[in-house]
Amino acid sequence: MSSFTDKVVLVTGGANGIGLLMGKKALQKGARHLIIWDINLEFMEAAKLTLQNDGFSVSCQMVDVSDPIKVNEAAQMVLQEYNKVDVLFNNAGIIVGKPFHEHSSEDISRTIGVNQLALMYVTNAFLPAMMKSNSGHVVAITSSAGLTPNPGMVVYVSSKWGAVGWVESLRLELKKTHPGIHFTNVMPGYIGTKMFGGITPPRFMPLLDPDLITSKIIDYVERNKATLKAPNLVKITTFARGILPTALYDFVASKIFRVYASMDTFKGHSDE
Repeated sequence: MSSFTDKVVLVTGGANGIGLLMGKKALQKGARHLIIWDINLEFMEAAKLTLQNDGFSVSCQMVDVSDPIKVNEAAQMVLQEYNKVDVLFNNAGIIVGKPFHEHSSEDISRTIGVNQLALMYVTNAFLPAMMKSNSGHVVAITSSAGLTPNPGMVVYVSSKWGAVGWVESLRLELKKTHPGIHFTNVMPGYIGTKMFGGITPPRFMPLLDPDLITSKIIDYVERNKATLKAPNLVKITTFARGILPTALYDFVASKIFRVYASMDTFKGHSDE
């Protein structure tokens, strides 16, 4: 069991959406200080003011997490002041949401950079301090899109498949040498935030409520649970893909659950 009491918490993409909710709930659980990394200065300042008015200790840094140089510079400032980050929420994410052939090279590199490489850059910057104390918790907000193909979000899916593989492998690697460091891989379906504006949820997979899913994430961190899949239908995705022939799985996902049509109505919001 982990505790947020007196811990230093950092959330990437923490100025709004589920990032801000997770940061706020960590503070409500007793965290000593919250560090918000984001690229939206206006949202960060508003979040900081609101949380400080509630009596919490908060600081903000404008950091493009897809830029390893900026990440390392910002991380060194954090480490100089706080020595280590106790709980790291890798939350920043973007989605373009259009057919692959309409993606520019910038769309592709930006999506992979924020959704996949940034998790590695940020964690790599803070992991040595965690290893030195053999303590800490790394949370990766990946996606159920890291478990199944989905047209209309090809590059996003690719980035999330990579993110899932990274956090699962790193968890096992550190389990051997530094068992005091814990990992939680969060693989949610669509969450009811601006990021997924206009999508049509698959059948039997309603939009996740941001407040409920973030409370569940906090609970999983406190209990050192390694994997969170929600809603329940996500839990059978890997099993179904493993046992069903490709054509049959595609039929089930497309015609029965209508997963493959979920992006047809996407309007979206690129950053959150």
